[in-house]
Formats: sequence, structure tokens, C-alpha cells
Amino acid sequence: MQAIKNYFNSGATKSYEFRKQQLLLLQSTIKKYESEISEALHQDLGKSKAEAYTTETGMVLTEIRLMLKDLKKWMQPKSVATNLMNLPSTSKMYYDPLGVVFIISPWNYPFQLLFTPLVGAIAGGNCVVLKPSEYTPATTAITEKIIHEIFDTNYIRMVTGDGAVVVPQLMHEFRFDHIFFTGSIAVGKAVYQLAAKDLVPVTLELGGKSPCVIEADANLKVAANRIAIGKFLNAGQTCIAPDYLLIHASVKDQFLQFLKESIASFYTKEAVTSEDYGRIINAKRFDTLLSYLQQGTIVYGGKYDKENLFIEPTILDNVNVNSTIMTEEIFGPVLPVFTFKTKAEAVELVNKNPNPLSFYVFTSSIKKEEDWLQTIPFGGGCVNNTVYHFANDNLHFGGIGNSGIGSYHGKQSFYTFTHAKPVMKTPTWLDPAIKYPPFKNKLKWIKLLLR
Repeated sequence: MQAIKNYFNSGATKSYEFRKQQLLLLQSTIKKYESEISEALHQDLGKSKAEAYTTETGMVLTEIRLMLKDLKKWMQPKSVATNLMNLPSTSKMYYDPLGVVFIISPWNYPFQLLFTPLVGAIAGGNCVVLKPSEYTPATTAITEKIIHEIFDTNYIRMVTGDGAVVVPQLMHEFRFDHIFFTGSIAVGKAVYQLAAKDLVPVTLELGGKSPCVIEADANLKVAANRIAIGKFLNAGQTCIAPDYLLIHASVKDQFLQFLKESIASFYTKEAVTSEDYGRIINAKRFDTLLSYLQQGTIVYGGKYDKENLFIEPTILDNVNVNSTIMTEEIFGPVLPVFTFKTKAEAVELVNKNPNPLSFYVFTSSIKKEEDWLQTIPFGGGCVNNTVYHFANDNLHFGGIGNSGIGSYHGKQSFYTFTHAKPVMKTPTWLDPAIKYPPFKNKLKWIKLLLR
């Protein structure tokens, strides 16, 4: 670790030319191993080639392209206004690398959620230690191959093993300059506590129970399509997937019929045979999801095969709001549905799990749309869509409250992995006495200058 710190202190990572070269190397190497990345994601999570590219490899390549396009401009010091008291000074913001950053990624999107923050860290001029999930060995293997092929180990280094052991050990032995963690709320809190003892700043991308509201005036067929893809992508193992539905009582039956049709259209009536439908990460997670199936009335799906870690897309009705499926993040292909007659009823249920990472509302009314967006605090979300806000580099991504601290994506990633350093330059040809003691009879002028 000290060797990595020494490499950063040498200044080798700070120039635009160096950062650009590393991004180009990463871009070309990812393209080189695209098929191997796809195969690894299939082994670990059952992802199809199309899903692997759309949600993982393609997103990382898009992020790299954006950095290469705009990095030089972002690195330039930015002139900002100077107040009257400090004239004729000039003021600028400089963007310094943070130093050695630690990126800890989860298993659900094991390639994308490791490399997307890495791209931001490289663009910011940092050295990086990477910790991928131990639950996705095939993806970790190809990731490690890519990293070792192109990067000096004193610049970008990967550590593997049991996160519960490796992460605390590293954080006890070395003070990182920033921690970037994506994962569960419980583990995020543990990482935060480890960072706090050394005042290490953190970015925490966590989860939560993301509600999806369907108003009576929504386009129900379109809503069904967009909810089905958002919920059952990656077999529901997506932190921003709709966690439960709040359907206006007057359209419940009609909407559920459309939703069933959408699921069958996307994955066929035998989803186990669909190449577009993934698998649960491991047996432990499978057992947890299986227990949820007992906590309501199955109105669609419910089939499962533990040997193949398969759980069919499932809709649950008549769920008790106090059951574990409604107090834990589901993170799987099980979708509870609730109804409401008034907005107050729906808000009351949402507030049982406040500050969701994402919020979705389907309505044709601009008034209702704005009302919902102003009422519910959430990390990010969509109107008449689900999850695809994550793919817009112009929208930063991050949580609020229990769903996270800080944000990234696109330009925001550059800011996350740099320190905005304010500098004021004052000329010497003017040095007004009003700024110095004695201050007698100067107060009225000082007040004027500070207005």
C-alpha cells in the first residue's frame, strides 16, 4: 500500500496525457475481451449477451467515451466570480486528485459497478485499489486479467477474497483518501464506521425499497412493459428495481392483466427456458427469496428450481405491510402489489421505508407527477419509466438518507474523485487601507463592500 501511495506522490498520475492514455488502454482492452466478459457474466448470473452488453460492458464503454471527450475541459481551472470586498482579485477552482481511493463493488452488476467508478477515479488522476465481489468468481477472473494486463500494480491494484476479512484489514492498515462502496445498507454502515475513525470521506451507493406508483390515468399497457423490464432485469437483482407496486384501486385488475402479459411476452410462459432471464446469485440468496413467496398470494409465477437457482417472475398480492418482504430489500424477481384510493394512503406506505434509492410514478397528469416528485424524497427516479435513468450520463446517480451518500456518473464522477480547490489571486498594485486596522470610521464602508 505504501508503494501505491509513493506512486501517487510522484505525480505520475496527474497529467491529462497520462489519464487519457490509461482510459484508452482500458477501452481497447475491454473491447478485446468483450466475449470473455459476456461469458463470465453468464456463468455468474445467467446473463444473456445482450443483457451483459447493455447493462455492463456497454455502460462502461459509454462512460469511458464521455471521459475522453470532456476530460481536458473538466481538468481546466474554472474562473468564478469575486465579491466586491476582494476586488480586483480573481478567483478560480482547481480540481486536484484525491490520492489513493478504495473501490468496493457488489455482485449484482459485477463488471459495471467495478469499472464505472474506476473510470471516474482514473479521470480524476488517482491511484486505485479495487475489491470485487467474491460471489462472482468468473467475472472477477476476467476483471483481474484486464487490470493486470494494462496497469502497473502500484497504480491500479486488485485485491480478492472474503470482503468481510479483506476490507477491514486494508482499512485498519492504511488510510485511504476516499472510499467508494456499492452494496447493502448493512455493509455500507460497517464501511462507514471503519472510514469514520480516520475521517476518510466516503461515497456509499446503497439500496432500499424503491416504490412504483401507478395512477388511474396512467397508460397501463406501457407501464406494464416498463415495470416488467425494470423489475425482472437481472432476475430482479438490481438495486434500483421497483421493489413494490402501489396501484390505484380502480385500475388494479386491468393493470395486473397487462403486467402478466408483458412478463409472458418478454420471458415466455416458461421463463426457465428464456435466454433473456437470469439466475439467482447463490443458494443463500435463493432461500431468502423463497421465503418471500410464502408471504402473500401468488397471482402470477411462483415456480422455482433450486438446483438451477431459478425463480420465476412472481407477483404477490395480499401481502402484510409488516412482513419481512416489506421490511427488507427484496433484490429478486418477487413483486408485491398494493392498492390505494387516496394519495395519503400511498404516501403512508412509502414512508414506512423512507428515502428510497429510486422512485417511479406512472401518470398522464403533469399536476400529479409534480405532486409526487415534490412529496417523496428519493435518490433518483423516473416518470412513466423505470431504471433507465441510471443509463443517462447527464443525470448523476446516488442515494439519500439510508440509500446512500454522494453520487457519480459522467461529469459527476470526475467531481466525486477530485477535490475542488478554491484559489484567489490578489494583485499587489492596489492595497486599500480600508482592509487594515485601525478600523475607526471604516465600518460603514466595510458594510457597503460586504453587501
